[in-house]
Amino acid sequence: MVQPPTPPENRLVHADALAFARGLPPGSVDLAYLDPPFFTGRTLKGRGVQAFADHWDGDIDAYLAWLEPLLAALRESLTPTGSIYVHLDWHAVHYAKVLMDRIFGYDSFLNEVVWLYGLGGSSNRRWPRKHDNLLWYARDPGRHWFEAARIPATSQRMRGQMKKAPDWWEIPALNNMAHERTGYPTQKPLALLDRIVRSSCPPRGLVVDPCCGSGTTAVAAHAAGRSFVVGDCAEEAVTVTRTRLDGLEIPFVETLHGERAELS
Repeated sequence: MVQPPTPPENRLVHADALAFARGLPPGSVDLAYLDPPFFTGRTLKGRGVQAFADHWDGDIDAYLAWLEPLLAALRESLTPTGSIYVHLDWHAVHYAKVLMDRIFGYDSFLNEVVWLYGLGGSSNRRWPRKHDNLLWYARDPGRHWFEAARIPATSQRMRGQMKKAPDWWEIPALNNMAHERTGYPTQKPLALLDRIVRSSCPPRGLVVDPCCGSGTTAVAAHAAGRSFVVGDCAEEAVTVTRTRLDGLEIPFVETLHGERAELS
């Protein structure tokens, strides 16, 4: 294990998420962002090759058995003022909420932020699914760091002024022509991660993401003046993230170690 890195010593780690999380020094992380598989039962592909399979042997209990030790390890990595966002959708978010209440404590729940992304298909048999859910928990709800994002007010009374963003965020998903698009199937928009990082990680703090996918968390952290340690078990994700960081000239150290995270 190592002490939390200081800018520009950021890290990209090729590792299983649980090994990654257990390799983090206790009490070292200011903000954790977890965008895990959603329990969709699908195989997601990027650039024509397999990125990862969101399949589980068994039912929701098998998925939660994988998620529980990961969340417990991330909780131990948080500083006393640290917090975690877990990004899910309708498939498993309600089960994860109960699990996180048990791991972090019911009183440590801060918000369920609803991300309204707009794009996607429709159905003749149900309301169109156009949002994801972000569960936000603190290590200590009386001490967590927070600086609310502000957005333009829309009411007549506050016209021309800024107001605190609510717990629902209208941030468009990436379309096929978006400049920042990498081709990774679960890529989230930089604007979403920028809001999370700037509102919930102190300046020069450390952001971690054990399922980093296309590397958006790392890009957002660097742009906001925070350090990052990000990783993924999928070789495709590590390759995409490496290419993206190199293209943006963001300095980082890469650690390749297969199944185990040795953050040293």
